[in-house]
Amino acid sequence: MNKPPRIEEVTAIEPATLVIRWTTGETMQADIGDWMERFALLAPLKEPTMFTKARVGWHGHSVEWGDDIELGADQLYTRCKAQAGEPSPAEFNDWMNRNGLSLATAAEAIGMTRRMIAHYRTGSKQIPRHVWLACIGWETLKHRSAA
Repeated sequence: MNKPPRIEEVTAIEPATLVIRWTTGETMQADIGDWMERFALLAPLKEPTMFTKARVGWHGHSVEWGDDIELGADQLYTRCKAQAGEPSPAEFNDWMNRNGLSLATAAEAIGMTRRMIAHYRTGSKQIPRHVWLACIGWETLKHRSAA
């Protein structure tokens, strides 16, 4: 993802859920409980009074807790999308790379403009479900015809 959306607002819900409103207009949740268990730096967030102090970081590029703990918007956006079962810009970019597609060839493959492909790839526009399904379908047909 080249330019992730920024965070406009964050609300922490115990024990480990962040409700985030993004500059894309989306409001999504991210459960970070597994991160809190895995990464020692995030261990202090297991304390409910600490976790609920989440706030939007510098210009919306992160969620932070005091001066010592911060999670980047790019990682949180990818996690929100994945947990919601929606395609993320990182997945869209991976689809393009996996299939050796440029902006122009990706646009041609799924019948879109190059500009919209750039928006989806950077996260400046949401990827509609039907567009993601077109990507999956195109890739499936490509592999089927190659076999």
